[in-house]
Amino acid sequence: MKFGKSVCIINVGGTKYAFPKDVIKDFPLRRVSRLHSCASEREVLEVCDDYDRERNEFFFDRHSEAFGFIMLYVKYGKLRFVPHMCELSFYNEMIYWGLESSHLEFCCQRRLDDRMSDSYTHFTEEHHETVKEIGTDESNGKRDSQWLERMRRTFEEPTSSLAAQILASVSVIFVIVSMVILCASTLPDWKTAESNIVEEHRYTDSLEHPSGIIEAVCIGWFTAECIVRFIVSRDKCEFVRRPLNIIDLLAITPYYISVTMTVLTGENSQLQRAGVTLRVLRMMRIFWVIKLARHFLGLQTLGLTLRRCYREMVMLLVFICVAMAIFGALAQLLEHGLDLESGNEEYASIPAACWWVIISMTTVGYGDMYPITVPGRVLGGLCVVSGIVLLALPITKMYYKVSGVTGKLTGTTAASAYSPQGLKATVPSQAPPMIFAVPTKFVSRDRLSGTLHGNQQSS
Repeated sequence: MKFGKSVCIINVGGTKYAFPKDVIKDFPLRRVSRLHSCASEREVLEVCDDYDRERNEFFFDRHSEAFGFIMLYVKYGKLRFVPHMCELSFYNEMIYWGLESSHLEFCCQRRLDDRMSDSYTHFTEEHHETVKEIGTDESNGKRDSQWLERMRRTFEEPTSSLAAQILASVSVIFVIVSMVILCASTLPDWKTAESNIVEEHRYTDSLEHPSGIIEAVCIGWFTAECIVRFIVSRDKCEFVRRPLNIIDLLAITPYYISVTMTVLTGENSQLQRAGVTLRVLRMMRIFWVIKLARHFLGLQTLGLTLRRCYREMVMLLVFICVAMAIFGALAQLLEHGLDLESGNEEYASIPAACWWVIISMTTVGYGDMYPITVPGRVLGGLCVVSGIVLLALPITKMYYKVSGVTGKLTGTTAASAYSPQGLKATVPSQAPPMIFAVPTKFVSRDRLSGTLHGNQQSS
């Protein structure tokens, strides 16, 4: 399009930006750059909402603050969410202007992914523009899909409704009851009361006893809950890959495997060989405790922190292993190796000395073994001091990651100084045009003559 003036004015929700017409052609935002290829005013109106030929002003009825953050991306090359604005709404603005989620900073990409997995919103196409839809298609507006979505939120989001809170409370009660039964079954008095029941028949004969009935009811509840959550999930493959769902499967499956093995083996000799396997599978029910992470923020924080701090954890383990090898070898030498006849027998081998190193570095100090020679005691002091120093190294970094995880889970993200107000403060309403530096990854420096000029005014 042949612009009447050398300066084009972009009006976004009342906020105006002035650019040289040569810059419009290679503007980093695809929707703005399309204005240069428009051959008529009708084509211009397909790109923007209104056009003033006299002032050469293009009006876009969009969120002005979101566009301010997008302009900061044009200037600095970093795109972050607008504080106190819905992530999906900002993503809708990004799509409108021709940006994608990959342009966001990594921390904001995670926030967007989490929000998109919890909510689904429809973004409609505008005049065959490339617009991505979030969530499901129009069929989800039907009654059946709405019912499935309501069920999904009830099972997946414990705080979404009163029914979800009641369901979460019942699930927590079943977990606690199951753990109490599991722990009580190992007590000597409990075993004495059931001494007439053969250990290998626990899963079949014990149904006649209250503990067996309670166990079967708990398993039935967890099984039904897992099946319903799988049915109402949007992505079945993603559901299977989630860690908490894998834990649910590991906690439920051993019960049915044990019952099947008991029924198939009967009373023959194979049952005796399978007894240990049955007890191991039964003890895997302890994984049900991790199911509480679905309902408690603290356990979720712990899990995400371990995922994000795996580098620090690996580094800490390497430090401990190196120190354990060094101090273990020295302790074995000083306490036993120099005098084989009268040496300390508790340090007869390096593996035994490594046990002493671990409890010393972690400042546990069971007292089951300790050095008796002067060099050994000096070495023990160095071992304790080095353990304190090594364990304290990654604590600071892990603390900040815990704080970030907690803020992410609670949905409270602090607003940083990165805001459009910082840009407005440097550009008075009557100030001369401001020069915006354009990242070279968008357009060539030659085509933009090295600069991108803009002037921001409040209408």
